[in-house]
Amino acid sequence: MSRPVSRVLTLLELLQSGGVRTVAELAGRLGVGERTVRRYVDHLVDLDVPVESVRGRYGGYRLAPGHRMPPLMLTDDEALAVLLGLVAGRRTGITAAAGTAGETAAAKVRRVLPERLRHRLDAVLDSLTFTTAPAGSAAPEAAVLLPVADAVRHHRPLAIRYTGGSGRGGSSGSGERAVYPYGLVAHAGRWYVTGRDLSVGADRTFRLDRIHGARVLPGTFEPPPGPGPAERVLTALATAPYRHEVTVRVRGTAEEIRARLPRSVAVVAAADGDDGEGEGWCRVEIRAERLDWLPGLLASLDRPFVVERPDELRGLVADLADRLMDAARGTPPHD
Repeated sequence: MSRPVSRVLTLLELLQSGGVRTVAELAGRLGVGERTVRRYVDHLVDLDVPVESVRGRYGGYRLAPGHRMPPLMLTDDEALAVLLGLVAGRRTGITAAAGTAGETAAAKVRRVLPERLRHRLDAVLDSLTFTTAPAGSAAPEAAVLLPVADAVRHHRPLAIRYTGGSGRGGSSGSGERAVYPYGLVAHAGRWYVTGRDLSVGADRTFRLDRIHGARVLPGTFEPPPGPGPAERVLTALATAPYRHEVTVRVRGTAEEIRARLPRSVAVVAAADGDDGEGEGWCRVEIRAERLDWLPGLLASLDRPFVVERPDELRGLVADLADRLMDAARGTPPHD
């Protein structure tokens, strides 16, 4: 590569790092005169790279938004970060599955990399293994994610067409509704938007992969004080309607209990008449479709606990205790 072409590409890389770069700074970095810098800028403009001239005492050059993305100049570390981010996004279900945007973006980045760097990055990706299974993808469509994010950022009302888990109508089913969106949250491979559902006058949490249309409405709203979007989503998941409503009193602080029971699983609060400090008692509320997994979970807390409801859970806890006693004595298990 000739030196002038190499310097033009170096100039593009400097401008892509952001901000305004003075002519003197660019001349010093490139090792050329200021007139040459201006000539190199003209070369970039001829290639449809949107370089903008900034006047004034602190003026110089910067990249302006253009009708297309200019050529990217990535260092080894930056290229690795981009590709690993795309792989991790697909693996966790945050970005689209193979064959869609994440896959094609990775292919385009690889195609423009120098051969030396491409082989080194391929070695990393080919030798990388994960300890967890791939998450099922529930990535939202860009046509949904972008207007929802815009409404959240500018506190604008949002109209959405939503299909609930049951596919039925009503506050948790299907239909179009107006929402005051408080925030976007990514959790366990899914995207959520939490906000005020104006059709029912209550706070709701919606999965973005179940939104089939979204448009920003006129007007603005003021987000309410209180818990942030992430805490609202986790609380909504922990209190979602399931077959069983479980209440257990556990001896210990809320922090100790939450270390084993995340907010998406249980709601933990100080028991009546207890401030939750020291070795007091906390009330734990869990919604569950099945109860068979709860005795082992409660035992793993390694804390005294009392089951308040349902009665069926007490029997399951007693059965687990009997099996543990048989194992401790070396007694063969019952059929």
